[in-house]
Amino acid sequence: MFASENGLRGDPRLKGISEAIRVVPHFPKQGIMFQDITTLLLDHKAFKDTVDIFVDRYRAMGISVVAGVEARGFMFGPSIALAIGAKFVPLRKPKKLPGEVISEQYELEYGSDCLEMHIGAVQPGEHVLVIDDLVATGGTLSAAIKLLERVGAEVVECACVIGLPEFQDVMELFMNLRSMCTCRQFLHLAANALGQDATGQCRAN
Repeated sequence: MFASENGLRGDPRLKGISEAIRVVPHFPKQGIMFQDITTLLLDHKAFKDTVDIFVDRYRAMGISVVAGVEARGFMFGPSIALAIGAKFVPLRKPKKLPGEVISEQYELEYGSDCLEMHIGAVQPGEHVLVIDDLVATGGTLSAAIKLLERVGAEVVECACVIGLPEFQDVMELFMNLRSMCTCRQFLHLAANALGQDATGQCRAN
């Protein structure tokens, strides 16, 4: 669900967060409208509001693990984990983690990718929140959930900063399996300029 549909409709923080995220046309290639969250990180208030919205939602849910998806999930996950008293676990691309790992491969529109996690980082029965920057087709989040469930963890929710309205049907289907909360509904003007291919490639970056 979008935050505006989850008790935050009219919250002025959402407007500030939306305005702090820069849209870069035709990056990294023609036709892609890139959602640049580095400008959000430069805005102390918008960055804090983003973290606070997630903290307010998750502090009483008994979450013991915040799992951040490489790489932009790393920018929000540790702050949320510290605030709710949870540990942070990175879910990384292949060959980035030393030591023994467990892997989950997933399909992209053009090829495949993989997430890895240290064996022993998450224990059976732990309650996990998965954090990423943007959700489009849900493929990366699905892989993260499978990876965590293979070690016996319970994924409580997936949270993303940006959700694209043109993929609302995909997200509703995904939510039949897992509840999803995004703290920002993406601007309609930019969303309408995105095609499915462009969004998929942007998300895979």
